[in-house]
Amino acid sequence: MKRFFVASMLAAFSVASHAQEASSAAAPEIRNWFNDPFFTLSQDFAGCPVPLGPFTGRAEMEDDAHYRVERGTTCWLAHKCTKPNSYLYDAPIADAVRARFAGDPTLHGTSMWITVQRRFIYADGCVPAAFDRDALERQLEAIPDVEQVFIRLSTDPRAPLPYKPFPAQK
Repeated sequence: MKRFFVASMLAAFSVASHAQEASSAAAPEIRNWFNDPFFTLSQDFAGCPVPLGPFTGRAEMEDDAHYRVERGTTCWLAHKCTKPNSYLYDAPIADAVRARFAGDPTLHGTSMWITVQRRFIYADGCVPAAFDRDALERQLEAIPDVEQVFIRLSTDPRAPLPYKPFPAQK
């Protein structure tokens, strides 16, 4: 009787363990592992998918870790940065973007998210066809310490997007 109880407990534990592994494999945890600035700049375009931004799974984070260290210090070693790592500029750049566009009427009718990584700004989202993307790019490039700007905006949220959307929540 005792053996039967122990065997059934081991079987139950094994099934639960496999179910947890299958659940983990089906939906890997994604998060902003490196705390890169990611925020909503505007949210006035109905149905625009939220971008994935800096959110990744553990495996991608582990792959990116060495690259981030190398890329972050290269700026300083090349005497292009005064700070020892280019990622140290990201929070002040994000603050400057927020301040520059606070209450900006040109963002009316848009839904836009900003990611800042390594002095690069990514503007993802949806805008009306008449939106001036070039003006946005110039304004973002004018922010101190910005190295490069990527504008990835769509006029139709049902069409293929120029950015990866955040996975649907269940």
